[in-house]
Amino acid sequence: MEFLGAFLIVMVFMFIGEWVSSLTKAYVPSIFISAVLFTIGFWTILPKDIVAKASFGSEFVGVCIPILLVHLGTMMNIRQLLNQWRAVTIALSGTLGTIILTLTVGTLLFDWHTVIAAIPPLTGGLVSALLMTDGLKAAGLSSLVALPVSMFIMHSMIGYPLTSVMLKKEGRRLLREHRDNPQAVVVEKESVETEPKALFKLPAKYNTSAFMLAKVGVVGLLSIWVAGLMNGAINANVIALILGVIGHQIGFLEKEVLNKTKVFNWLMYGLMAYVLSQLSVTTPDMLGTILIQIVVLIILGIFGMFIASWSLSKPMKMSKEMAFASSLTALFGFPADYVLTNEVIGHLTTDENERAYLTGHMMPKMLVGGFATVSVASVIIASVFLKLL
Repeated sequence: MEFLGAFLIVMVFMFIGEWVSSLTKAYVPSIFISAVLFTIGFWTILPKDIVAKASFGSEFVGVCIPILLVHLGTMMNIRQLLNQWRAVTIALSGTLGTIILTLTVGTLLFDWHTVIAAIPPLTGGLVSALLMTDGLKAAGLSSLVALPVSMFIMHSMIGYPLTSVMLKKEGRRLLREHRDNPQAVVVEKESVETEPKALFKLPAKYNTSAFMLAKVGVVGLLSIWVAGLMNGAINANVIALILGVIGHQIGFLEKEVLNKTKVFNWLMYGLMAYVLSQLSVTTPDMLGTILIQIVVLIILGIFGMFIASWSLSKPMKMSKEMAFASSLTALFGFPADYVLTNEVIGHLTTDENERAYLTGHMMPKMLVGGFATVSVASVIIASVFLKLL
C-alpha cells in the first residue's frame, strides 16, 4: 500500500506537469511544473524518500541511464554525431562565458567564497554541486554549505522555461525551412528505406522484448567497461551514446529500440522522478538566506552564456536560438535536455516527417551539448574551484 501510494503521487506530479505544458503549448515545460510540485511537497507533507519508495531509487538509475543513452544513440547516425563538434564548442564557450562574467562582475557584488562556491553547480549538474558542498564543509565554510545544491535547483527552474522558448523559436524556423523545401521529405523517406540490415536475422517469434533489452544491456555494460579501461577520460554516458549509434549502424540494435520494447516512457519517468527527488534536500529557510546571491549569479551566468553562444553562432553556422539552447544545457543536462526537446517538437507538429526533421536537427545538439558541459566540463571545473576556496 505504501509503495503503491508513493508511485501514484509521483505519477500524478508527472502528468500534471504534462497537462500544464500541453495547455501552454510547451511555453511552461512539464519538468518545471513537476519540479515546483515536488518542491512544495517536500516542504510540506511529502516524505523525503517518496521517489525511492516508488521504485525509482539509485539502483534503478544505475540501470536506467546507460540503457536510455544507448537507446538515444540508436536514433542518430555516425554523421550526425560527428557533426556535433560545433554544438560542443558553443556549449563549452557558453560555460566559459558564465565563468568569466560571474568571476568578474560577481566578485564585485559578493565575497570571493560565495562566487567560487556557486560557479561549479551553475555550470553543471548535481555531481559538481555535491563536490562543492563537501569542499565547503572541509574548508569550514559552513554558512555556504547550502549554496551549491540550492544553486543547482534554482538555475534548473530558470533554465527550463528559457530553453523551451529558444527551442520553440528554432523549431518554427526549421519547420518553415522544411515546408519550403519539399525535397527534404524525399531525403527522409530514403533514409528510412536504407536502415542498416540486421546483424543476424531471427524469426519474429524469437526477437522478443526481453531479447532486445538484453542486447541493450550488453551495449550499456560494454560502455561502462570501456570507460573503466580509459580511467574515466571519456564519461561512460558519452560512450554509451556513441556505442548506441554504432550498435544501430552495424545492425545489432533496432532503431529506437526501447520504444519497440514498450519501456521507454517508464524509464524516462523514473529517471526524471529521481532527478527531482534531489529537491528534498532544500528548505524554505535555506533558500531564503541566499536567494539574492543565487538569483543575481544565475542572471550573470546566463548572460555570459548568451554573449558567448550568440557570438559564435554565425562562425559555427548555427542559428542564435539553437546556439543559446545548446549552451543552456549546462543548467540541467540529461535527461532534461531530451525531455524539453522532445516536448517542444511534440507541440510544434504531429506530422511524422516533420517530427523526424526537427529531431534530427535539434536533439543531437542538445544531448551532446549537455554531455560536454554537465558530464565532463562541470566536474573538471568543480575540481579546480575546490582548490580556490
